[in-house]
Amino acid sequence: MLQLDGSHGEGGGQILRTGVCLAALTGQPVRFTAIRARRRVPGLAAQHLTSVRAAAELCQARLEGDCLGGQELLFAPRSPVRAGIYRFDVGAAREGGSAGAASLVLQTAMLPLCLAEGKSELTIIGGTHNPWSPTFDFLRYVWLPTLIRMGARADISLEAWGWYPVGQGRIRAVVAGRPRGGARKLSALDLRERGALLAIQGRAVASSLPDHIPARMAERARSLLSRLGCPVDLHAEIVPAACPGTGIFLTATYENCVAGFSAIGRRGRSSENVAEEAALAAIAHHASPASLDRHLGDQLLLPAALADGPSRFTVHQVTRHLRTNAWVIEQFGVATVSVEEHTDGTGTVTVAPSGQI
Repeated sequence: MLQLDGSHGEGGGQILRTGVCLAALTGQPVRFTAIRARRRVPGLAAQHLTSVRAAAELCQARLEGDCLGGQELLFAPRSPVRAGIYRFDVGAAREGGSAGAASLVLQTAMLPLCLAEGKSELTIIGGTHNPWSPTFDFLRYVWLPTLIRMGARADISLEAWGWYPVGQGRIRAVVAGRPRGGARKLSALDLRERGALLAIQGRAVASSLPDHIPARMAERARSLLSRLGCPVDLHAEIVPAACPGTGIFLTATYENCVAGFSAIGRRGRSSENVAEEAALAAIAHHASPASLDRHLGDQLLLPAALADGPSRFTVHQVTRHLRTNAWVIEQFGVATVSVEEHTDGTGTVTVAPSGQI
């Protein structure tokens, strides 16, 4: 039985999500202790509980301790990951509902299904554009294109927007999986050089708010990004949702990779300030020599650990999330992760799969 200390390193939900994903793929039972122990509200929140139950359904895992607030969990797979039609609702995990991140549940479930034999369909209900998790736009325009480049065959679509605190957004994924008898591997990547910046695209969005709010966000971001000397295509949109919300979502397309930047509005925060957060993050990334933004850097570790050879990439920031995710992967023995941090905070990462999966 593999034991994972949920308070290790960054100590967040990523330990749990990577752990159950690898347990499902390897068949290795795992016990988590001290789950999110140093958080203001420790233990399993609705989005973590839904991720655990989603992974368990894929491989018929036996669960112990899967309850809100739980800090110890047993996850013991009883079958290989099976393709199928799945529906997971973050709001159903807590009385009164939850706007917990549907994107994190999707990432937990979709990667094993990419390596399973046959087609799957996923519907995830919850928050789709939350402040502290990947937004749908990041998944669709940054994370997924990188997975497709590695050989994954999938598509995702946004069927309903879900903002905090109500959620009720809906993401749908269609995963082709691998063909019958096909290799259970992704392809390795070398993303040490990003190439020239080709364009920046994105959208400024609001729900149940005046039209001028997304228009002001788009205009301010466009003004700041013009200094990069590339085409900037930003749209202002009003979209329906279960509660008011607003945000801006940017994708920078380079010759060899993509990077994503976003900011979510809140009461008392100006439209211009929201736009500046995302635009200045894109400008700071471009000023660095790195290929991957700070978020894709840690999210790429797990797919790279499942590849057919070593992957190498440069990342804008070596975060605690990245180092913690690397630690979880190495506990399972599926890959070794080497992180060389440079004096400017950027890093070069090498992920060398062991061939266990």
